[in-house]
Amino acid sequence: MSTTLTRPMPASRSAAIMLFVIALVATICWLAVNAGFPELRVAGLFSTVARLAITATILAALWVGLARTQLDGGKRITTWLVVTVPFLAWQALVWSAAVAGGFRLQPGAIPMLPIAILLPLVIGLPLLLRSRRVAAILDAMPPYWLIGLQVYRILGSIFLLAYATGNLAGLFALPAGTGDTLVGLLALPTAYLLYLAPRDNHARAVAWNILGILDLVIAISIGFLTAPGPFQLIVPSTPNTLLGTYPTVMTPAFMVPTSLMLHALSLRQLARRRNQTMLQGSAT
Repeated sequence: MSTTLTRPMPASRSAAIMLFVIALVATICWLAVNAGFPELRVAGLFSTVARLAITATILAALWVGLARTQLDGGKRITTWLVVTVPFLAWQALVWSAAVAGGFRLQPGAIPMLPIAILLPLVIGLPLLLRSRRVAAILDAMPPYWLIGLQVYRILGSIFLLAYATGNLAGLFALPAGTGDTLVGLLALPTAYLLYLAPRDNHARAVAWNILGILDLVIAISIGFLTAPGPFQLIVPSTPNTLLGTYPTVMTPAFMVPTSLMLHALSLRQLARRRNQTMLQGSAT
């Protein structure tokens, strides 16, 4: 019995480290491509491809999760559309506003970026967290999916490149870029360990989610405090005007609230799994 418990540990650690290295190599490639083709980066080509791939992955995971539930075909399609249509409409609205310069601060105008970040959370989070069908999806979906999905956070390393090229203040770019990159690098190893031993790695998965949320909260706070506007309390040597322009603004305006929702859903899923495990344990 003891041999069975101890043998997989070195292999699991090695696999987790390998996943970390793979994510690190992907991060380096992402930075190299953006640094090597600055015109395409400024035009938003790379971020557009990445964003569409992330959206497609989220919606595909939602459909696969629905397929694992006990819902009939009609309810699966309806639920998928109820989530997908608002999600795509929200992305299209933010995208069009970003391209049109709607998030650039205008003198005397209401800043739109805080609204773009907070409004989806105020409206979307209560609906997602209270929905019985979403709860059914979370119960049917492996908990490591929502964690491994956020490997896309390594794309936040682009802030480090912006700092290196003198386009963003280090006061914002360094904590935001480093935090996002770290969360992305740890996503696959954390998901893998949770896959191997859900009970043993429950706390690690919760800690990863908390780290991801703190990273976003810190980045948003520093961004508001350093960007020109009514919330600015710190004036950095390099103005953070890039945060309001396309394609950079798509990260705080769309990906930040998306990531926060995924974190919230992951924490709810982990809590439900822990409660179900405790109930099963007490019943036996």
